[in-house]
Amino acid sequence: MASTTVKVGAARKFHVAPYLLLIPATAMLVVAMGYPLGWQIWASFMKFGLMQQFGAPPDFVGIDNYVEVFTNATTWGVVGRSLAFCVVNAVLTVIIGVGLALLMNAVNKAVRLILQIAMLLAWAMPVVAAVTVWIWLFDWRRGVINYVLTGLGFDFSGHNWLGTSMGLYFVATVIVVWMSVPFVAFSVYAGLTQVSEEVMEAASLDGASSVRRFTSIIMPMIRPVLMIVGLLQIIWDLRVFTQIKMLQDAQMPLNSDLLGTYIYRLGVGSGDFSMASALSIFVLIITIAFSFPYVIQLVKEDS
Repeated sequence: MASTTVKVGAARKFHVAPYLLLIPATAMLVVAMGYPLGWQIWASFMKFGLMQQFGAPPDFVGIDNYVEVFTNATTWGVVGRSLAFCVVNAVLTVIIGVGLALLMNAVNKAVRLILQIAMLLAWAMPVVAAVTVWIWLFDWRRGVINYVLTGLGFDFSGHNWLGTSMGLYFVATVIVVWMSVPFVAFSVYAGLTQVSEEVMEAASLDGASSVRRFTSIIMPMIRPVLMIVGLLQIIWDLRVFTQIKMLQDAQMPLNSDLLGTYIYRLGVGSGDFSMASALSIFVLIITIAFSFPYVIQLVKEDS
């Protein structure tokens, strides 16, 4: 009998062409993202004042800006509010998005199409236009929300939603979740289409409840999708700016800044670009810290 020898673990042949094709895109990415990041790092070690607005070179102060950032109680208050806002919004967005994805997977084609069109319209609506509409809805004088709640028997006549920080965060949460849920729902629904119907039917015949099928079959299948959409939501919600800024412009309550608006207020509002740059680098570090576990998981799966 002839024997057959199979080589296991043979070295892969190295191909240069794929790497050459990546060079243009990589170069554009490095230039487009590397220059602003490099400028921010450089500015975070400088001191900008009144003289710099007239062309004088900034003074090098080393890590003084970072020391001031980490020892400023106001900054830590903003960081705490931003992290809480980020986590609450990301969790709500993922939960509602998964629920809508399961609903789309369960209903008939006509209802699913109506849901998809409605979510696509909400997702595609420009942020400024969407926030403007929601400000009108929550207006304390002629807002539809107060009118409906008062009609239902609640005393919301003249209630000023944007008069307090918590009210502003509630309205911002409604807007952010409303605009972010479609992305999660569409992504999770795409993952649900990969779940085998035969496997689900077999589990049902074996007596598995709907909850058991969801936790034991569906969740492991869509876990990679949930990881990436959850990470993206955390990153986006941590850097939210437009919604908070427009709500503040409508009526500015005290202590309502999050990281995005606080950095804007430091840099553009006060001209303190050095502190704004140092705080931006700190936000970048927080973002990397959130992303690191996902990158490690990707490396493990690839290996």
